[in-house]
Amino acid sequence: MDSINQNQADGQTSQFDDHRLNSKSPNGKASNGKTVVLESPTAQKADTIANPADEVAEANVAGAVPVDTTPHRKHPGRKLILASVLGVGAIAAGVTGFRWWQFASTHEQTDNATVSGHVYQISSRIPGTVQTVPVDDNQQVKAGQLLVQLDPKDYQVKVQQAQAALAIAQRQAQAAQGNISLAGANTQAQTAEAQGNVSGALAAIATARAAVTEAQSGVPAAQAQLVKAEADLQKVQADYSRYQSLYQDGAVAKQQLDSAKAAFDVAVAQRDVAQQGVSQARSKVAQAQEGVTSAQAQLAASQGGLQKAQAGSVQTDVNRSQYAAANAEITQAEASLAAAQLQLSYTNITAPEAGRIGRKTAEVGNIVQAGQPLMALVGNDLWVIANFKETQVRSMRPGAVVDVELDAFPGHKFTGRVNSLSPASGSQFSLLPPDNATGNFTKVVQRIPVKVVLDAASVQGYESLITPGMSANVTVEVK
Repeated sequence: MDSINQNQADGQTSQFDDHRLNSKSPNGKASNGKTVVLESPTAQKADTIANPADEVAEANVAGAVPVDTTPHRKHPGRKLILASVLGVGAIAAGVTGFRWWQFASTHEQTDNATVSGHVYQISSRIPGTVQTVPVDDNQQVKAGQLLVQLDPKDYQVKVQQAQAALAIAQRQAQAAQGNISLAGANTQAQTAEAQGNVSGALAAIATARAAVTEAQSGVPAAQAQLVKAEADLQKVQADYSRYQSLYQDGAVAKQQLDSAKAAFDVAVAQRDVAQQGVSQARSKVAQAQEGVTSAQAQLAASQGGLQKAQAGSVQTDVNRSQYAAANAEITQAEASLAAAQLQLSYTNITAPEAGRIGRKTAEVGNIVQAGQPLMALVGNDLWVIANFKETQVRSMRPGAVVDVELDAFPGHKFTGRVNSLSPASGSQFSLLPPDNATGNFTKVVQRIPVKVVLDAASVQGYESLITPGMSANVTVEVK
């Protein structure tokens, strides 16, 4: 049996070699000049071939690929299973393709996305020495929790100095206010007194002038009395001289002479009295004039007192200005105190928001300057920045549903919403934005940052595991 199979194989090989050597030319002849007649595969299949070796030989002659000549049984069930598998595979591939096409037409995807968040650089606003650092790296802190405390002694002294300066300014203001009240009262009293003195002086002047007028009116009467007395004296003197002559002549008696002498003496006395009356009248005039002068002097003094009292009101204005200046010093002292208290409060550096501590460099005893970074605080409020191509954002709108998968948690999907789209592409915010008007131009699809806010329910349990900077795959439902 093995020899028969071997002979059949040898015959097949020889026939195949003959066919290869005697390949048919375009005119239907073999290359060696012999005519070769070949039957079609249909005719060969129509005939019943008893020997498988002959079938293989004929197939080789027809140009078929050599096959295994080992006889085997035909299994129609295998073809049916194969056809069923291919059909199911085709259906599955079609369904999968349709679903992929449907998904791709209603969703936009990108792997150019990262987690972002608020990163607060904690620094000191004043220079000082670190006294305590009650937090450590990666520690969760609350808003307002103490992070770093500086030595407050220097700033406490400044607060005390500002308080003392404020107390001094307040005392000065009180003294200035008291001076205003005192000066006002004194000025009012002095003014009233001076005005009274002026009124009295004016009245005295009027009285003195009336006395002068009265005295002046008495001078002519006294002068008239003097003239009358002198006239009487002359008459009596003439009578007395005549009586003396007559007495010497013995024409009159001694008694008449004595009577004439007595009358003469009375006339002399009356003349003297008249002269004294004139003198007294003139003295009264002079005295009255002196009274006028004295009253005028009193008026001048009273007017001076009034001016002095009025000058006291100027002093009151000066005191008021001093009081205003003292109030300004109070305001300045209060501002200095507030600044000192504010600097004292800066010695306690607290967390602006809740989050976790990172990159802590503050240590007890360090001397820090204003603005020197001490640590970073990463806030708990996180979001995703997805950089989509500009051709992908045409249908994106705020509020669209988003699926987010972080590389750190493969297989777990987070959900969120589109919050907003960037007002410019990422390249416009770069240090050196591109300028397409500078010679050579290569069109590059730009990236538009899209802010995605994660739902609180989807990140529950992962709050302390998600950190800014993580890579993400973002899928946005656009329809």
